[in-house]
Amino acid sequence: MFPKPKPALTPNTYAYESEPLVKPTGFREYDARWLLGSEINLMGVQALGLGLGTLIRELGVRPEIVTAHDFRGYSASVKNSLVCGLLAAGCKVHDIGLAMTPMAYFAQFDLDVPCVAMVTASHNDNGWTGVKMGTSRPLTFGPDEMTRLKDIVLNARFDARGGGSYAFHENFPARYIADLTKRPKLKRRPKVVCACGNGTAGAFAPRVLEAVGCEVIPLDCELDHTFPRYNPNTEDMKMLHAMADAVREHKADVALGFDGDGDRCGVVDNDGEEIFADKVGVMLARDISAQQKGAIFVADVKSTGLFMTDPVLLANGAKTDYWKTGHSYMKRRVNEIGAVAGFEKSGHFFFNKPLGRGYDDGLIFALAVCDMLERNPGKSMADLKNALPKTWSSPTMSPHCADEIKYGIVDRVVAHFEAAKSSGAQVAGQGIRDLVTVNGVRVTVEDGTWGLVRASSNKPELVVVVESPVSEARMRDMFKAVDAVLRTHSEVGAYNQTI
Repeated sequence: MFPKPKPALTPNTYAYESEPLVKPTGFREYDARWLLGSEINLMGVQALGLGLGTLIRELGVRPEIVTAHDFRGYSASVKNSLVCGLLAAGCKVHDIGLAMTPMAYFAQFDLDVPCVAMVTASHNDNGWTGVKMGTSRPLTFGPDEMTRLKDIVLNARFDARGGGSYAFHENFPARYIADLTKRPKLKRRPKVVCACGNGTAGAFAPRVLEAVGCEVIPLDCELDHTFPRYNPNTEDMKMLHAMADAVREHKADVALGFDGDGDRCGVVDNDGEEIFADKVGVMLARDISAQQKGAIFVADVKSTGLFMTDPVLLANGAKTDYWKTGHSYMKRRVNEIGAVAGFEKSGHFFFNKPLGRGYDDGLIFALAVCDMLERNPGKSMADLKNALPKTWSSPTMSPHCADEIKYGIVDRVVAHFEAAKSSGAQVAGQGIRDLVTVNGVRVTVEDGTWGLVRASSNKPELVVVVESPVSEARMRDMFKAVDAVLRTHSEVGAYNQTI
């Protein structure tokens, strides 16, 4: 019998080497993230694999699963421990080796395998590890599956029936690249800065962009799991500024930057200006809805209000549904309502047919940007951006807040704004026009200026975003109003960045 995991163990002891360590807070809303060593050990990862295999059988799904790992110094070891657990649960494991997360999702379709377990910490700092999981392509786990998995693992409710098998699929990335590049070449031949932050995408993204006809200028594409310059995070201003510098130096048409596991993409235009992903989403929605009248889109609650007010989208009959932030929530919603595409401010983009298969893929998004430029001859990325109605938006700001208390803090913030709306109190000098509480609280005042507070799903942080269609000053007014509420809670720490 496999032992019951412990919530804490001291490293370099007999217990640490002989018992599974699994900190409960690592089970997030839609994936799993731990600090390797202090929050989970390799035997704990084995317990996770055994629990996942048990859950797969409990759900009545064929016990066959794709595994892969990102480029970190320890990810292969973590994956091997996960595979041991899956084998003990009787799963047939299809290992595609070093890969981006969307390659693992693609493998579910290409190999006709129902389940996936991608070992990645995405854009998190070194030291973090995690797993993105699913049992129903193209979807990944949500809160129900993660809650059940947590119960199975922490209470050792394992079905260790054995009898699993293992197959390694050699050079699988070539199949993924072939699938993306079996299309007409770009006639415009755009000059593209391809930025990878020394993460996993560096091995693949330049090849894909070159194959479709781009002139590629590689930036930090050498794989280096120490991330010597900055984390491969498309919301990190250091990465965006490096992309901007490269665009100006090389007079490029656009910079496309990929996060640590390649399921997100960030954009810098030909003037060296960063375009937040939600604004790129509006640009792509304009392009797609011009071809497919009445198209339905999904945007997460952190995204710009332009999805509802942009005159071009309105003229094209496009409709947008605001939904919960998180790649799992967004994938599910895009597929539930048959949306053409889903756009998340963090840079996750989800395309259904004909562009994709419903999952998030930074490279499919990058190709969609290139195609948008191709369909707009004579116009630059900056021209397309400047054609949007002007708004003033903040980056995604993340004040520290411990995992154990962050949801309680957000509940109290939601209650504060609900009470303010009920009493007619003003926020940032105006009355509240609308509250969206599907994911934290998004408070919009009379002039359309809005602010969002929600709990991060994968780090010990809150998430704060503000935007105004009126002025930068009004955006700052909303930030001050939201921050004033947060400062009433001493548990909320400093921001990673601010405006």
